[in-house]
Amino acid sequence: MSTTGLDQSLRAGTGSEVPAAVRAQLLATEHWSLLATRSTTWSEVMSRITIHLTVSSAALVVLALTAQAIGFGPAFQVLSIGLASAILLLGTLTELRVHMASAEDALLITGMNRLRAGYRELDPGIEPYLVASWHDDFAGLHATYTLGRRRSTFLHVVGSTVMFMTAVNTIVAGTLGALVADAAGASTAVVAVLGALVGLAYFAAMVEAGRRRFACVPGIPSHSPTPPA
Repeated sequence: MSTTGLDQSLRAGTGSEVPAAVRAQLLATEHWSLLATRSTTWSEVMSRITIHLTVSSAALVVLALTAQAIGFGPAFQVLSIGLASAILLLGTLTELRVHMASAEDALLITGMNRLRAGYRELDPGIEPYLVASWHDDFAGLHATYTLGRRRSTFLHVVGSTVMFMTAVNTIVAGTLGALVADAAGASTAVVAVLGALVGLAYFAAMVEAGRRRFACVPGIPSHSPTPPA
């Protein structure tokens, strides 16, 4: 069929308007595209997290075998610092990818909310059957994440994959700081305090990075905002 013929068939029977069935099909195609993108993104992220945790576990096994063979001397300290640095680098890169994936996930859900608004426009009677929100603003995003249930933002953030990676990397960062202090001959108290400070500094830096990453999400122009309460 030629382009002209296709255009005429789309407009047939409705003047200059595209038939509702065609609009619904186009919206559904876009919806499945966003779903596939979301699935692919999180599949990649979970694979990277698995690789990171596997490398971390292998490093602990290497350190345990090394300590049995040569003890906890200077060679062990150098090896432990090197492995901790490598694990922290891999963990930080993985966490940054999780940050980006989480921001992309919020945008994808916002897009799907907007598509649901299109479904609702085509068929207003479908509203009672929609579990997720059809508002493409921050309130609608939160409503879709929680499926309409009341849940605090704090609990949502604490239980997220981002916070999991932040916790793991914070422990590694604190351990690395303590290892460096111990190798430098610091006292036990200084080693403990320095390790805690390095861990807290890393935690604060990653939380701030995540906050800035998500700061752009509420600023997206909304086509179907949540009505005032």
